This record gives sequence, C-alpha cells and structure tokens, in this order.
Amino acid sequence: MNKHTQMTAQQLKPYIGTMKQLAGVRTSVLDDGRGRGVRVADFDNGGGLAFQVLLDRGLDIGRATFKGIPLSYLAAAGVAHPSFYEPDGFRWLRNFGGGLLTGCGLANVGIPEAETGMRVAGPLGLHGRLSNTPGEQIAVTEAWEAGQYRLQLSGLLREASFFTENMECRRTISTALGCNSITLCDHIANRGVRPAPLMLLYHINTGFPLLSEHAVLNAQLRSTTPRNEIAVAGLAAWRHGQPPTANYVEQCFFHDIEPDADGLARMALTNPDCGLMLEVAYRKTELPFFTQWKMMGQQEYVMGLEPANCHPDGQAAEMGKGTLKILQPDESTECFLKITLGQR
Repeated sequence: MNKHTQMTAQQLKPYIGTMKQLAGVRTSVLDDGRGRGVRVADFDNGGGLAFQVLLDRGLDIGRATFKGIPLSYLAAAGVAHPSFYEPDGFRWLRNFGGGLLTGCGLANVGIPEAETGMRVAGPLGLHGRLSNTPGEQIAVTEAWEAGQYRLQLSGLLREASFFTENMECRRTISTALGCNSITLCDHIANRGVRPAPLMLLYHINTGFPLLSEHAVLNAQLRSTTPRNEIAVAGLAAWRHGQPPTANYVEQCFFHDIEPDADGLARMALTNPDCGLMLEVAYRKTELPFFTQWKMMGQQEYVMGLEPANCHPDGQAAEMGKGTLKILQPDESTECFLKITLGQR
C-alpha cells in the first residue's frame, strides 16, 4: 500500500496544494454516439481503485479498474442515453451496457410480462426501469471523516406514475483514499398512497481479465439450486469459469449463502491469472436471495453475481409463490452491499 494513503490530513498538507492531487470525483457529460448527454462521475481513490458512476443510468457503475486491471464486463451496446430505452419484452437488452453494477427493479426483475387490459404502468419489461432512470439531486462530497478522506456521491431515483406507484430510491456510493472497496446503500421508500411491489436485484457483472477459465467462485453455502434443466447439466462446474464458448446457453444458480457475524453474506471470485479477488458482500436481512448468472459465450462472456430481494423470474412468479415484497404507503427499507478487491 502506498505511504500517502496512510497519512493524516495534517501530514499530507505540506506536500500538496489540493487533495485532488491524490484522489477525487470528477463529473462530466458524454458527448458522442448513443451515450451523448449522459452525465457521469469518475472516481479515483488514489489507491488503484477507479470507477465511473452513470448518473443518468440509475446511478449504475460502469467501467471499473483496480491497479489498472479491468473488473467489469462491457457489452457491445456501450453506455446509452435512457432515451433509447425500449421497455417491452426483452428489449431492455438493447440498452444494456454491462458495467460493474446494473440496477434491476423497482417493480420487476427478470421475466417480462405482456400487457393485458388497461395498466397505466404499462407492460413489465425485463428487469424494470431502474437502470434507465436519470438521477436527481446529485450531490458529491470529498472530505475528511473520522481520519479517512472519503469520496461519496448520492442521488435520488424516482419511479412514479399518475394513478399508480410513487417510489423513491436514494442511492449513496462511496469509497475512500487508498481503500480497496466500494460501498453502496439504497434507501427505498413508498411515497404514494397505495401499496407497491418492490423487486430489487444488483446485477454485478464481472468480466475479462478478472474472469477467465481459471476463475473460481467461493462462498459459505447452505444450498445451491439450478434454475432449470440447462443449469442442472452445469451444476458440477458452477464454481468455475471456462473459455468463451460458441452458442453457449446461459446458466443460473440460486445460492443460499450463510451470513457472517456482521450480518453480511459473501461470495468471492478469485483469478490467479491476474492475481485478483473480487468479493461481493450484502446484508442478507433485506437481500435474502443470490443469483449467479454464468454466461460463457463468445463476446457475451460475463459472470453475474446478483444479491436480490427476489428471484429473477418476474413479478407474477413472485406473487404466485407468496414471496413478492410489498411496501405499504410511507414504508421504507434499506439495502447495503460492498464490493471489495484484493490481490491473490
């Protein structure tokens, strides 16, 4: 670890003109192609961790690197403005750029539903509207706090419609000088006068070179359940990456992970090829489910690590199982997760 990341504010003061010399957050606006007009915030924490928050794309996290090594899968569609979002069916995928974190929700996660009759909210498309919602009330803070120089960004994501829901998600993303982790906290509240469904999944997309045929997943598991017959066939090898494979069909596994004493459940992806480990930790009280999305296709080469409050099978399926989370008027909940990098 670099010496400067261990120094106090007073120790650093004689050496630098501004803390921007060491770490900071820079906001800007993309100006080319389908991404034109998207506001972004680039974090550099001075300790090798850098990532981009997409302010107009649900405060998702796009490209991310640790000590120069890329962490996230980036899809061919790239960063696209939410005006290109197509909500029906599976066409959400046309605006899916990957990135380290894609938010799914707030009303639907997974399988889309066809619209029947008059539904003001429209059809429930794949993975909902969250990732294509522009942030409001964006605030960036760079300040010393309890001996750490913290970099923090917060913003409001609103999902509302006349006659239906009025939901708010206040998202806060932070790291610190020399820190090897990103923390995310979502405070979700029903500001409406009607009960509202809440489906939320954090789609963490690891990619090459962190992901390769030598990458291995580890967790303290209670159980692992394959999603379908295709996943049953791959159950014995769920932990392991494999080379990019032509015509690969995605596999999903549902993991029940034992939480540690701090209430956080953890899964780690380790790869000796690049000497890195990425760990996802999440508070299991609010996020009891974890889906592993194993997609080993050519160009579509990604391992999704996905804490959630539901399974990715759509609102109707969750309702049918009696597991659909409902927020009553003025009720709120808070979700916490942490992505930690380490060298192996």
